[in-house]
Amino acid sequence: MLTCNLLRRLTLALPLAFAAQAHAQAPMQPLSAFSVDSASPMAIRHQTLPELPFSVVGPRGAILGQQDGSFEAWLFPWKILSGMRLSVEMQDYAVPIDVNRQAAEIDVAPEATTITYAHANFTIRQTMVAPKAGANGAGAMVLFQFQAIRPMTVTFSFRPAMQRMWPAESDDGPSPEWVATPGGSGFYILHLNFPDHAGALAIPDAEPGILPPYQERPERWPLQFVLHFDPKQDAGKIYPLLMMVADSAAAARKEALEASLENLDAQARATFDANRENYRRYLAEHTSIETPDARLNDAFAWAETAIDQLRVETAVGSGHEALTAGFVGSGDAARPGFGWFFGRDALWSLYAVNSYGDFATTREEIQFLMDHQRADGKIMHEWSQTAGLVDWGSLPYQWAAADSTPLFAMAVNDYLRISGDEQFVASIWPSLGRAWNFETSHDSDGDGIYDNSEGSGWVESWIPSMPHQEIYLAALDEQASLAFANLARSTGHADLASAAEQRAEHIAATIESEYYLADSRNYAFSWNGEGKRDETATIFPSVAWWDGDWQLAHPETMMERWAASEFSTDWGVRDLSDQTSFYDPISYHQGSVWPLFTGWVSVAEYRAGHPLSGYAHLMQNANLTWAQDPGDVTELLSGQFYQVLGRSTAHQLWSSAMVISPILRGMFGLEWDAAGRTLTVTPHLPADWNQAAIHRLPFGEGNIDLTFRRERGELLVQASDPTVHLASRSAGARVKNGALDIPLPAVEAAIPASLPAFGSETQQMKVLAEEHHEHSLVLRLSAPGGTTQTLTVRENISLPRLSTQGAQLGEPEAGLRSLTVEFPQAAGYTEKTVTLTW
Repeated sequence: MLTCNLLRRLTLALPLAFAAQAHAQAPMQPLSAFSVDSASPMAIRHQTLPELPFSVVGPRGAILGQQDGSFEAWLFPWKILSGMRLSVEMQDYAVPIDVNRQAAEIDVAPEATTITYAHANFTIRQTMVAPKAGANGAGAMVLFQFQAIRPMTVTFSFRPAMQRMWPAESDDGPSPEWVATPGGSGFYILHLNFPDHAGALAIPDAEPGILPPYQERPERWPLQFVLHFDPKQDAGKIYPLLMMVADSAAAARKEALEASLENLDAQARATFDANRENYRRYLAEHTSIETPDARLNDAFAWAETAIDQLRVETAVGSGHEALTAGFVGSGDAARPGFGWFFGRDALWSLYAVNSYGDFATTREEIQFLMDHQRADGKIMHEWSQTAGLVDWGSLPYQWAAADSTPLFAMAVNDYLRISGDEQFVASIWPSLGRAWNFETSHDSDGDGIYDNSEGSGWVESWIPSMPHQEIYLAALDEQASLAFANLARSTGHADLASAAEQRAEHIAATIESEYYLADSRNYAFSWNGEGKRDETATIFPSVAWWDGDWQLAHPETMMERWAASEFSTDWGVRDLSDQTSFYDPISYHQGSVWPLFTGWVSVAEYRAGHPLSGYAHLMQNANLTWAQDPGDVTELLSGQFYQVLGRSTAHQLWSSAMVISPILRGMFGLEWDAAGRTLTVTPHLPADWNQAAIHRLPFGEGNIDLTFRRERGELLVQASDPTVHLASRSAGARVKNGALDIPLPAVEAAIPASLPAFGSETQQMKVLAEEHHEHSLVLRLSAPGGTTQTLTVRENISLPRLSTQGAQLGEPEAGLRSLTVEFPQAAGYTEKTVTLTW
């Protein structure tokens, strides 16, 4: 009896005229013309940069590529094809055209990304979609539109992959079969060694290209679609690339595959329209900001979009989604960045999700983590999309890190503070209790602090050796204790709440005794028992300010160092000092810049009284929205030159989250207490802003609008719901006539914020410290020697005489004045103190 594989190979050996025929009740057709142009005001349009990536990600699939238009396509958890490229041969034009070299413009909107190829004879638009909506279950789809002067033949060349995402095993490669359909077109089946899975691909009206017979020498050939386009007959048509994967023997039959492709084709326009409407509605229902900086407003909206796009089905067809860590093209491998599920990545990011009001995503994420919680209470670190296909527990990834467990309580408590949803917290109390028991019972040295004995804290490699207990993990343990106390009290566990609060007090005191270095006035990186400290200067103490309920006792010297060029580049914050002996700016953990770190530091700076440096770091993250993968923020960058690392995940979850959190929790200074109907607002708006607004801010079961307006030396904050009590940590703040009145300093300073040119080293001015006194403002600044820097000054009240020392003050214009600072000649950065008095 002939084997299944041999039958397939015999089929491939037949002339194409005798290729397998399939009955089609509703043949696939090109789509009638409709507009795929985005009407979104936040759309990003610019000239393509071929070496930079793009990502189009949805719950069931992704298209990952370069801005020359080449791409790979995923129908999770399968990579179905890679290396897609286009070429054109035109009538009476004896030169073949590499279409990808004609890539001219990229247009990125929430619902789709379009690459436009421009040639003297033709324009081709390639619109890529990863639908979030649509009953047909499309994972990813590409729409091609053609305009041409002459008839042309377009060849689509790609490598069939049918490769499962890491770490599941895959066949050595699929066996393609062309199935002809009436009308001269057809579709490809990508057969595997066993009949229970297969892929299928089609472009209506296309013919097959290279399809070598079985007798030919084994060699890797591209698979091809060949499409003949006549502008007189085909103008206005849209040609979809249709893709699907069958996950059963019945679904992998030719007739079933053809029916599935026909359904995708019939629903293609509805799928596109539904995806566009989904994102329009999503952004209309969640928080937005309205500030004088339109680019910042867009960065905020893009961060929401980028996070939402990373929700992926936890199992094919399950309908349940969880947050993945991020995506970038996989090349020849099976790892598309970090396109699977991570505990700590999601939990750090839920602070952003909570704050813009996507409570459904938070609850679903928490449920996913509970579903994978270990019996002893530990929260997972990592779960691949194909974890269920391998012995995942035998691999070292699921429980590799220790920090997901304290972050679990912190993120749930943040959800409770904003939503007031005590019912949900009560429903998950057993899981919270198990996680708490795990955290409090894993202290290997008896100092009362959760340590690294159960996994890494933050670093996964360190010089000279891995730490015993990082300040990062100790600071999370303190905040998780306060978080658990609030969760316990809200669910009627008063005794547990009191014990957790006492534990938090003990941890805070122990951190000061174990980690504080009085000689350098800094905090150690780690405590390794019996007085052994790793005194490396890092940014990891910054997480102590994250929840806003606690802070380290001696922050000033540390904050000034973080603000300086020692830590701060012009594109973000390094994790350790560039003076460290093992500093390596292109390493993963010893000197690179992560937007995650930049976000931690920005929030800490705002909360610790360093808003100018906090603003500089906030804007670095926000501006990265346009730097690499348009609309997304990358994973990590060099610590020496402004450039993304080659293996950086371009569409990274917590990087986008670190646009949202520094804006809402840092610059606007928001702290929620839905149960007490109180919103604390401690804003630090840039001095050159007159007003701002936050729309649809979540609060309890609804949302509110907040407006901010400068008026006669005060910042007036008004909530749209008068039942919400406004409070502030700002000195002298009071509620008056339903508005929160916050006294402003007599004089404020503002700084410019922009990213440097790619390849640049750090050269922008840094604000090390700012001190507001009754009759003076003192700024400690640092900049390259011999440079001239400019700030902006606002007088919030009429001052009879404003004088400066160390700078030159310009004439007033629209209430603002320039402040020019000349730095003395010096090698490298030098400091200068500027004092304004009145």
